[in-house]
Amino acid sequence: MSGSPGFSSAAETATAAVGLAIEKHLTVATAESLTAGMVAAALANTPGASGMLQGGVVAYQNSVKASVLGVSRDLLDSVGSVDGQVAAAMAAGARLACGADVGVSTTGVAGPEPHDGKEVGTVFIGIATESGSESFEYAFSGDRQYIRDQACSGALVRLLAVLGDLGYRS
Repeated sequence: MSGSPGFSSAAETATAAVGLAIEKHLTVATAESLTAGMVAAALANTPGASGMLQGGVVAYQNSVKASVLGVSRDLLDSVGSVDGQVAAAMAAGARLACGADVGVSTTGVAGPEPHDGKEVGTVFIGIATESGSESFEYAFSGDRQYIRDQACSGALVRLLAVLGDLGYRS
């Protein structure tokens, strides 16, 4: 988080994201695997978050990614849980499940061992809006907690960026 190149603190970024979402009358939902609720918690720790945070899903297991978020079982079986397509589908699923304007997701490998053929520190952040979903790949380093902290900060940075790109909702 703090001290990571390119990332401000999660609390600062969350505050900016909450303020911008409220200003634009936009709502947000989260779907988290790797971060297990850290992104939603960072947003909820910000005063006023109830004006924009719809809800979130902690989807640590693939069964939850499929049944709650609607991630394709075939996709999960073919690429595993740590993949850009999965992150994008998770974000879209959170957006739909919670009735939000924007969905943000995290999936990755915090360690200590590789997972699904992906190295420790491999992280995908998904963003979904009405116009579609996309994902962003990162290679973080450090211990398990530091990787999770970086993923949370990265997700909040991506959320803030997409909120900046979206128009105002009436």
